[in-house]
Amino acid sequence: MMHYRGLLSAAWDGPVTVAESPHPPLPAELELQALWFSGAFGRDFQDDSGATVRIVQFGEWNRSAGPDFLHAAAEIGAVLKEGPVELDLRPSDWEAHGHGADPAFEETILHVVFGSSGAESFTRTAGHRRVSRVTISRQQIEEALLRPRRETAIARPGRCVRPLGDMPAIAVASLLREAATHRAALKAARFLRTADAHGRDAALYQAVAETLGYRANALPMRLLAQRMPVAALRESNGQTEALLFGAAGFLSPDLHEKAPADTREHLRALWDTWWKARGRWESSHAIPWKAGGQRPANHPHRRVAALAALAKDWPKFRKLAFSRPLDVKGLISYLSKLDDPFWTKRHTLSSTTTARPVALFGKARAIELLANHLFPLALHEDEPFENYLKLPAGAINEHVLRCAIRLFGSEEAAATWLKKAAHHQAMIQI
Repeated sequence: MMHYRGLLSAAWDGPVTVAESPHPPLPAELELQALWFSGAFGRDFQDDSGATVRIVQFGEWNRSAGPDFLHAAAEIGAVLKEGPVELDLRPSDWEAHGHGADPAFEETILHVVFGSSGAESFTRTAGHRRVSRVTISRQQIEEALLRPRRETAIARPGRCVRPLGDMPAIAVASLLREAATHRAALKAARFLRTADAHGRDAALYQAVAETLGYRANALPMRLLAQRMPVAALRESNGQTEALLFGAAGFLSPDLHEKAPADTREHLRALWDTWWKARGRWESSHAIPWKAGGQRPANHPHRRVAALAALAKDWPKFRKLAFSRPLDVKGLISYLSKLDDPFWTKRHTLSSTTTARPVALFGKARAIELLANHLFPLALHEDEPFENYLKLPAGAINEHVLRCAIRLFGSEEAAATWLKKAAHHQAMIQI
């Protein structure tokens, strides 16, 4: 019988079936910054001098010019240092970007990079003070992204087409269970690293924001959740919606003037609230939203509205999300009924009303949240796998369908294994 760990070993170490291929390209710097801030790379490192580095506090996003993160704290060697942290793709970017001559970087305590420039160098400030440098390895990046070490794992086209197509059903079920368990463990570890860095509430908030973003806006939604933390929203005294839409960059002083008459009062109220708070929260670094090529119901405005609705009802949502055993029916019912009077029949802040109500969260997103974040954490905390296996699959997206056809030869042959969310995760993992 094929076992998942054996399959992994054969895939990465087998000399015949696998050919080396180039590493996938590095993610964009903004995504690497978001991963760093979330704690996805961990807390403990070693700098370029061999000293141990432990991140005590990841700080906060810089909203203007200067280092990427402010008010961070790190134990470097035996010394606690507080100050900014700068991230660059390469060590040479520090000088190439002019940081070494910029007084704004003088107090930087840590320079984080994601590759080597080849020649030996060190990071120094305008005052010629050496700054500890930490290099994040390719393996750390790929583990944080939950993606394989190589872009491809076959030597010739067709080599691994339908490897599960002729396996007995009992063997397929066993393999998929192992793969789903393995993937869930990786996802739980990622959640727990964020929880270690910022607390369980922040980890849950970032996870649900990422889920709401779908594929196109997962990173922008996570960035928004990092820049406008749930702890601040819980203390905002009814300003949640204005703070989130303002931090997202969706509010302007004349927005209400261009909007339909029945929305103007609401939009003006949002702006008036944001105008008073934006000095604390507004960033000069725009979030890269993608509005094109999506269903109107998935417009970024609606995604932010759903996050705001959850933040306003956080204690109830939190209780359901962390329930043990996981209250799947209760959570799906709660999220499916999540509502906001303004957004019931609107796609954007300034759109006209729709003929029919539009779900703010919806069952499919609820299942994605459960499969990608909540069940992995619950399994780590001793939830029976059988409970996970009961979770029905949501929509069969293109990624899952491609994996199923690759593994079983056709959609029809894979049909039995396309009904459960756990099996979707397993096929993606394999």
